[in-house]
Amino acid sequence: AAPGPAAHAAHGAAADGAADDGRTGAPATPAEPVAQVAGLALRRGRAEVLHGIDLRVAPGETIALMGRNGAGKSTLLATLVGTLAPTTGTVTVGGRTPHRTAPQEMVRRVGLVPQEPRDLLYADTVAAECEAADSDAGAAPGTCRELVSALLPGVPDDTHPRDLSEGQRLALALALVLTGRPALLLLDEPTRGLDYAAKARLIEVLRGLAADGHAIVLATHDVELAAELAHRVVILAGGEIVADGPTAEVVVSSPAFAPQVAKVLAPAHWLTVTQVAQALAEPAPGPSPVPEPTAAPPSEPHPRAGAAG
Repeated sequence: AAPGPAAHAAHGAAADGAADDGRTGAPATPAEPVAQVAGLALRRGRAEVLHGIDLRVAPGETIALMGRNGAGKSTLLATLVGTLAPTTGTVTVGGRTPHRTAPQEMVRRVGLVPQEPRDLLYADTVAAECEAADSDAGAAPGTCRELVSALLPGVPDDTHPRDLSEGQRLALALALVLTGRPALLLLDEPTRGLDYAAKARLIEVLRGLAADGHAIVLATHDVELAAELAHRVVILAGGEIVADGPTAEVVVSSPAFAPQVAKVLAPAHWLTVTQVAQALAEPAPGPSPVPEPTAAPPSEPHPRAGAAG
């Protein structure tokens, strides 16, 4: 079950600093957020898919959107990137209203890596994908290829995107989106289908982007990903935000969204294996060691000792 009113009271709270596992510290909320959503509602036919959504995203902040299927996570991402228009309320990204702004103008403000990375891949080769991305973003030729080389080393230019693995397609799609250097990066279920190595690489890349000042919002069911990466967790249920706060507070208060480490080691507030390993490596607090008693010097024989007998 999602957290109740106590957790909801944390709505809008900034993250409480970095975890001990390499996550960058959450920035203080700036005067100008990368994105701001106020009073957002969205209807599809007679159904209200989102209702009363308020969200503020700071530069360098990573937010995990969590919730069951149909909670509204992907729909919220679509309003941020501008493919869906709000019924009521406002959505602002980089000072623009996404659904009313030309894609060529939004490409440097926000980019979305969808659930299926192949939805972004239309060309017959990696090189052709990169050329198109450079053109769409108004970037210097070779910008996308440089990103591909960093995210996807060793893949030849003439490789067809459909011949890539799931993780490689995700890396290519991420490179295409990052070509425009958007201030806000959105990812929808980015670890779906990834093996452990590809997931670890993705976490490393996203941490680096956050450290460089990119804001990241990812919709995910992957509680371990949220624990490793997110400064904040926002939980949606029935199209509403029911919890919003620092990752450690929100996931521990909701067993359904707690990572396995937190479940096994409760009531300790560790979220990741890395945090546990670091804690075990530290000397345990305890009383100061009692000094070994100093050996007494050999006593001189008593003067009368030799007089006996």
